[in-house]
Amino acid sequence: MRVVVVGATGNAGSAVLEELSDREEITSVLGLARRLPETACEPFSHAEWATVDIQFPDSVKTLTKLFSGADAVIHLGWLIQPNSKRELLRRVNVDGTEHVLKAAAEASVNRIAVASSVGAYSAVDDDQPRDESWGTEGISGSHYSEDKAAQERVMDEFEALHPDIALARLRPGLIFQAEAGAEIQRYFAGRLAPVQLLQKVSPPLVPIPHGIRTQAVHARDVAKAYVEAIIRGARGAFNIASDDLLTGEAIASIVSGRSAGRASIALPFPPLKPLVRAAHRARVLPMDEGWLEMARHAPVMDTSRARSILDWHPEASGSDALAELLEGLASGEGHGSIPLRPRSQSATNEHPLPSPEHELPSSIDAGLLRSYMADHLAGATAGLKRIQAMEGAFDDTAVYPQLSQVADAIESEHQWLSELIQAQGFPRPVIAAPALWLGERLSRAKPYARPLKRSPAALVLETELMMAAVTAKRQGWEVLSDYADELGIEASVFDRLVEAADDQRKDLGEVHTYARQRAFRTDRATFVPGE
Repeated sequence: MRVVVVGATGNAGSAVLEELSDREEITSVLGLARRLPETACEPFSHAEWATVDIQFPDSVKTLTKLFSGADAVIHLGWLIQPNSKRELLRRVNVDGTEHVLKAAAEASVNRIAVASSVGAYSAVDDDQPRDESWGTEGISGSHYSEDKAAQERVMDEFEALHPDIALARLRPGLIFQAEAGAEIQRYFAGRLAPVQLLQKVSPPLVPIPHGIRTQAVHARDVAKAYVEAIIRGARGAFNIASDDLLTGEAIASIVSGRSAGRASIALPFPPLKPLVRAAHRARVLPMDEGWLEMARHAPVMDTSRARSILDWHPEASGSDALAELLEGLASGEGHGSIPLRPRSQSATNEHPLPSPEHELPSSIDAGLLRSYMADHLAGATAGLKRIQAMEGAFDDTAVYPQLSQVADAIESEHQWLSELIQAQGFPRPVIAAPALWLGERLSRAKPYARPLKRSPAALVLETELMMAAVTAKRQGWEVLSDYADELGIEASVFDRLVEAADDQRKDLGEVHTYARQRAFRTDRATFVPGE
């Protein structure tokens, strides 16, 4: 079988790729994503790759070509953040599902598995197990649940139009694995959450919202369910979860490291909800209060149908999956893709640092070199903040993949340069970097910017500034290349960094072309999704 996986770089997608690589029935795999992973790394090396952004209507043409000759499509593409951009989430999640299904039908794909969720189900207030016949109207107040319910309606309509196509909709509980630790921190707890302390401290008492109970499943187990569904040509809905129920007490026991005994402090739900809402609106907490609603009111799922029709049985308990996730949270684990990138991300694998025994020779003016490298790091800090702001501001445009790829590469190189400076025994700059960061922030207060709205011209000028910054960085790598031996670095390392800068300029050139053709026109909208 030739299989195409849409959204193949995330939590479930990475596990599905690994499972597909172990199946004799699967002859080839094509992975699709907005942003390509490190294709030489596991598990992404098991697939061919192509980019596509499913939110746009014209993606149907692209998808149809990519699906040509495929026996099955597994659709996992879903955008969880940013919560504040509801139109963007709806286009990616609901419209994107419609585009994938339409393209699959036009390409004559006869087996499809789609990632639905326990979140699609209507709210309950008890622990009675529900099978797949329970209503899928979603849980009010949760944007994730509301979009999953809307996705179910898209699949209902598709099944009515294409009864000859085997469409399986899988409704898993929370999907956990160690490699999703850094991703889940970014999406829910935030970068400032001190999750690293879990490596050193086991809290005796853990505060848990009252009434929380949920089901989980290990990513490996949910991947088996997706693959079984397409191999068997399964139809209909399937609940996917481990047997055990994660109550507040059970979660607290796992977090605290206790095997039994009282480990939780029940937090009353009514005052907690506005606190989470306030923290989210203050941008302290990425998740909003809707996730509390879903955790409180999602039903317990009966998984009998998956066991019977798919011959599916979870190998890991929900408790084991959660314990593994907590280890991943503490250590910041991840994979070689942008969604799953580790918390501490540097390019040390591709660009090694000098050995601990290395020392600068006396022929080098250490003070001048330190100053030069510190200035470049300060400039890199300002550039990183700029490209990250651009990535967030223009995430609903067709050039978001390029912006995101550049931002990810610059973040990795920034950390590597910082580590290189410290490896030479130089301290990090304490004045220049904050000063340049402040200057970069002030530079965005431009007279052409529309109050509280992004300017059509902003992307043009911001891209030009970033292209200049990348050019300056490239020159910096060339300078350091002349001193590679003295720094204890292979010259080829700087050659690769120069090539990476050229790639970044190319990506930014595509962004600039897109922006300049739209920015100053009066006869059309500037950044209309799909244009």
